[in-house]
Amino acid sequence: MPLTLLSPAFGSRAAIPPQYTCDGDDASPSLGWSGVPPHTASFALIVDDPDAPDPAAPTRTFVHWVVYDIPAPVRELEEAVTAAALPDGTREGVNDKGGTGYTGPCPPIGRHRYFFKLHALDVVLGDLGVGATKADVERAMEGHVLERAELVGTYERPA
Repeated sequence: MPLTLLSPAFGSRAAIPPQYTCDGDDASPSLGWSGVPPHTASFALIVDDPDAPDPAAPTRTFVHWVVYDIPAPVRELEEAVTAAALPDGTREGVNDKGGTGYTGPCPPIGRHRYFFKLHALDVVLGDLGVGATKADVERAMEGHVLERAELVGTYERPA
């Protein structure tokens, strides 16, 4: 069974409900996974938007959340999880708002895609330093990804 990432809040390629965006509570959706490969030592989760700022003419990928060193026995992150409520040992990197934690969709124009990417790793990455970015985590993961799962949601702000 392959690694699978799901959310009870939205399905694959479906709209993300407003409570998980800047138009609501800006809370992280609940996420769960299954089909974990043998020898998984930790997980890394990266949430980003490749459609920024305009899906008709994207110029960058906006990073919404970077979470790594999620312990191997963990199979879910609760809705609206805070840094204090993350599983012991879990670390967060910096998002493109300049802080840590989840920052929900808030597209300035059009319907954007939000990629929730879960990586099963054969190592615990360890402390990557204060201000670790998505790029830092991806570099540290190189050669250590056992399997990857992806859940894509979409969001367009109300007119």
